[in-house]
Amino acid sequence: MKVSIIIAVEEVNDFVRENISHCLAMNFIDFEILLFVSHETDESFAKTRIVVRSDLAFNPAQRRDLAIGEASGSILAFIDDDAYPSPNWLTHAVSYFEDPTIAAVGGPGITPPRDNLRQQVSGWSSASPLGGGPSAAYRFIPGRKREVDDYPSMNLIIRKSDFLMVGGFDSNYWPGEDTKLCSDLTLKIGKRIIYDPEVLVYHHRRPIFKDHLKQNGRYGFHRGHFARVLPQTSRKLVYFLPSIFAVFIIFGPLLSFLLLFIPAKGWSASGGNYQFSIINFTNVLKAYFLLLISYLLLLFLNSFWVHQRCKNYKIAFLTIPTVFLTHIWYGIQFIFGLSTKKIKF
Repeated sequence: MKVSIIIAVEEVNDFVRENISHCLAMNFIDFEILLFVSHETDESFAKTRIVVRSDLAFNPAQRRDLAIGEASGSILAFIDDDAYPSPNWLTHAVSYFEDPTIAAVGGPGITPPRDNLRQQVSGWSSASPLGGGPSAAYRFIPGRKREVDDYPSMNLIIRKSDFLMVGGFDSNYWPGEDTKLCSDLTLKIGKRIIYDPEVLVYHHRRPIFKDHLKQNGRYGFHRGHFARVLPQTSRKLVYFLPSIFAVFIIFGPLLSFLLLFIPAKGWSASGGNYQFSIINFTNVLKAYFLLLISYLLLLFLNSFWVHQRCKNYKIAFLTIPTVFLTHIWYGIQFIFGLSTKKIKF
């Protein structure tokens, strides 16, 4: 099966050059590279066709959809420009398409070992049990092979005929266009998506804190919106947990304080009722700090988990504030997305 590797980017940069060089070094021969860019370039690469579309706003979903008319392969391999494949990336992936019930295959995007400290912290925070959670951590570090209903396009290989059948990506979403595509593949045409840890790429991370939080906030917003419009794949408790935590952290002390003004029995101004209010205030405040301390303990255990794998104290320690801030910001943005009836790119 011939594979068309699809890379959408605004202009040729060092990430793209690195990506293509690793593609050309793979243990797989029958492929082409389609590079969709906004600006003309004098550069050329082996087995690579550069398609310039300056008429399109830089929307990765729109550019990836150009593969429908440009790709000659029966398999489309989507990879982010700031990622690069392992030598056996396509070798492991292509064999799955002998099964007609499988529409797509994805694999982990692990942080390159040469990324700087702030990028490593970002990557390990997402890959950790508390930072990524059971629904996402395996996307950033090799996990067990499984069937999934949602997978990001940073490393997603799709049968072209199935991609055509669902109409490609929905360019109204970014990020989130891959969630919509996977939903169409699994729900509209009843196909399967497989996660295999051997279908591996290396994916550079957004450094902490600003860029990391900005990216994760966008993920939270779109996941919240999808929980509203795509309940089959996105209305899951695990996606709501950061929002519940954010509300608890922000409004827990305020709730405790308000209980001072709510008598436990009726609205009499008697001292007895005021005493009950004090008890309620104290109990809620105790519960708040108990849960907060429990969460901090989980952060330290999560940091220990990271250290056991990366063997770097600085990275492990910095995951503590990174995971905490990510949960808060993702949770807030999830609420905004959930309350938004319609979003535009």
